[in-house]
Amino acid sequence: MNPRLGLLLAFALILFVPACSSDKSASGKRVIAVIPKGTTHEFWKSIHAGAKVAADELGVEIIWKGPLREDDRNEQIKVVENFNMRRVDGIVLAPLDETALVKVCQESRDLGIPVVIVDSSLKWDGMASFIATDNYQGGVLAGREMGRLLDGKGKLVMMRYVEGSASTDKRENGFLETITAEFPDIEVLSSNQYSGATTEGGYSTSEALLAAHPDVEGVFASNEPGASGMLGALKDSGRAGKIHFVGFDASERLNKGLRDGHISALIIQDPVRMGELGVRSIVDFLDGKKVEAHIDTGCVVVTPENVDNPEIQALLSPDLSVLDD
Repeated sequence: MNPRLGLLLAFALILFVPACSSDKSASGKRVIAVIPKGTTHEFWKSIHAGAKVAADELGVEIIWKGPLREDDRNEQIKVVENFNMRRVDGIVLAPLDETALVKVCQESRDLGIPVVIVDSSLKWDGMASFIATDNYQGGVLAGREMGRLLDGKGKLVMMRYVEGSASTDKRENGFLETITAEFPDIEVLSSNQYSGATTEGGYSTSEALLAAHPDVEGVFASNEPGASGMLGALKDSGRAGKIHFVGFDASERLNKGLRDGHISALIIQDPVRMGELGVRSIVDFLDGKKVEAHIDTGCVVVTPENVDNPEIQALLSPDLSVLDD
């Protein structure tokens, strides 16, 4: 072999090996990748805060990285692929799609990288644990609250999120099936329109729904950007506070809408706990401890009557100061 060529090949090999070896921090700590559906909405910041609290207590390092938009499946797949190449010690993932992320998660497992799924389910039996809200039950709670608000009769619309999102699919199914089974005098005028992953998309869809159904008496939006968009459309049309509005998830904007009387109720989750348990479960798995296959992190109905309860306030306005460290 040409000596010059041999030196070049050796140098290339030196560059290649670190990319395929375990990605350890400078201190030798375990490295856990935490991959949300998106990085802009407050729900994901709360998951980040919970993950950071657990990481600090357990002495591991987390790397927080996800797609900017909550509908960018290809980007989320690339993020997982990148962490597989870096050989992180574990992955906590909130999958954007219940099927599209299966292949890359199986690749993680084949590499010996355990995966904990949070928030939204995946059609895959290889996960170390699944940690999430019982989203179907969240939809049931939303349906019963809407039935109570409408006194068992009237007309409503439901705005969906995006196709393929398992968590919101379950909320929407729980809501519709509860309305049908328990409130037969309530008419569902529309249940097949999607908000998309942004507040702007939620606003546009909400505006169209409200224009198409001027006699609507109740609306349900199944996640934060959709609910935020619906709130804006109701306010701009002069119908905020005149239509019963149940939303899902919390944010500063939605919390204010509840206090202003523009939102009738919010179904809220515990994303801080979700993030914390995600990291704790990965570390327990790596330590050879028993890890629960499924953990329900719970959800509650927030109304103007209970909004000031301390336990509700802790969920509505979680402490995110840990992210400033």
